[in-house]
Amino acid sequence: MNKIINKYLTFGFLKIIINVALIFICLGIIFNLFEEIEFFKNINQSTILPFVLTVMFIPNLIVKLLPFVVFFASMWYLVSIKSNGDFLSLKVFGFSNLKIIFILSLTAFLFGITVLVIINPLTSSMIKYYEETKAKYSKDVDHLVSINKNGVWIKETYDNNLRIITAKKIEKNFLFEVSIYELDEEKYEIIKRIEAEKANISKNVWSLESVSTFDLIKDKDNVVFTENEEIYSIYNIEKLNKLYRNLDTISFLKLITEYKDLNAQGYSKRLLNEKINTFFALPVFLFLMVVLASIFTVGSTNKHQNFYYIFISIICCAVIYYFKDLSVALGQTDRISLTLAVWIPVIAISLFCSIGIIQINEK
Repeated sequence: MNKIINKYLTFGFLKIIINVALIFICLGIIFNLFEEIEFFKNINQSTILPFVLTVMFIPNLIVKLLPFVVFFASMWYLVSIKSNGDFLSLKVFGFSNLKIIFILSLTAFLFGITVLVIINPLTSSMIKYYEETKAKYSKDVDHLVSINKNGVWIKETYDNNLRIITAKKIEKNFLFEVSIYELDEEKYEIIKRIEAEKANISKNVWSLESVSTFDLIKDKDNVVFTENEEIYSIYNIEKLNKLYRNLDTISFLKLITEYKDLNAQGYSKRLLNEKINTFFALPVFLFLMVVLASIFTVGSTNKHQNFYYIFISIICCAVIYYFKDLSVALGQTDRISLTLAVWIPVIAISLFCSIGIIQINEK
């Protein structure tokens, strides 16, 4: 009998998760399709391409939003089995609140592992196709970025001149051993060369340190030394990461099996470790989101009170979303480590759930 009930709970819950995910997918397609149409409105392309790119983009977005998909699915499922009397029947068969929640939470945990192993490689390939296709039609074709084991190479157009920037390495918000060449775009000859020990590229206004400037038009032999200097670039560390190192294109399995190769290609250990911890945290996050949803829905059979709990839980869900963003922002600005930034929301929810679950079991 227990096996039948476990199967009923597991498959019923998975069905609701899929239904909620489909709702998120439909909403995502509607909103993102307008964005893609706007992007291609001045480009001579068929109307099918924006739709194809939207279909490629949305699955990766759903994986990112999966904790909230599971959260709403948990509320939906728990409220439904309470309303139709199944929850009471489960108690008659000896299933406590804690046991029911554990079965659903474990289902979410195993679902998260399945997503990482089976679904994530597909979504990574889809988002890679999306990025490559979108890059072909980007207005930034005159601006190129390459980051590999030989260093950093950046090409950009600024003030009607061509600028080529090279650096030995990139670490956190800094470029090291920087060389900047400014070329006349028409004659294609070097007019200025700037050498710097390092450059802070956290903003578009780069701050250079220990600078040597060579004006190759006025006096080739004259060198101007300055302690600090600022230049404007269309790039900053955030844009470089987005353009070149979109880790969404790397699947969980590839990240684990090819970690050293990815690091050799120019991906920093710091960002790779953050992504690995994000993947590892996903199943745990799903487990906790089921527990969190149960705290707001398991209790009184009064429908009005259920709607009140659902309203509060939606607010709580929004708070969690922005708390995750804040935690990551603290990690990216080096206030805390990126690894800790990934796990802080999980730890915070765990502490809250550990208190709430005691009260649930008493009801």
